[in-house]
Amino acid sequence: MELENKVLSREIQSLLYETGKKLGTAESCTGGRIAEAIIATPGASEYFKGAIISYTNEIKEKLLQVDHDLLEEKTAVCEEVAIAMVKGACQSLNVDYAIAVTGIAGPGGGTKEIPVGTIWIAYGAPEEVRTLKLEEDEGRDVNLSNATFKALQAFCSYLKEILPPPPAAPEE
Repeated sequence: MELENKVLSREIQSLLYETGKKLGTAESCTGGRIAEAIIATPGASEYFKGAIISYTNEIKEKLLQVDHDLLEEKTAVCEEVAIAMVKGACQSLNVDYAIAVTGIAGPGGGTKEIPVGTIWIAYGAPEEVRTLKLEEDEGRDVNLSNATFKALQAFCSYLKEILPPPPAAPEE
């Protein structure tokens, strides 16, 4: 999937490069894999400002402004927290868009209510955050790889929908 991630990263670059819009990530279970995929494309510094690896609830609260009561009530692995992570990343990193991921990659940590393989992906701008839920447990490495790919894919589709197409290259 590394090749697919690079292709998606290049597409994201082509969509954001000319707009002046900025992107950041807030990652829990993926631990920076999405940011790593984005910066694999030369020129990413033009539109990618940074990432917050919020592996613990403490960091989600302090750096992403995720509400403590929400974390207590719903746990970190829920749609509402993923949405809050996008909004918090946009604010903390001063970016237009963010991609956030929170979940249980495994092999342990799951419960009957939230089994291993449950991963919430959120992406968008503070005024419009979209989500995607993954539920398959294919082992830790595959779960993380899938989450990274699906997050990049969903965000790329979102940009294609909301942004004007990049200018066509002049014909020679």
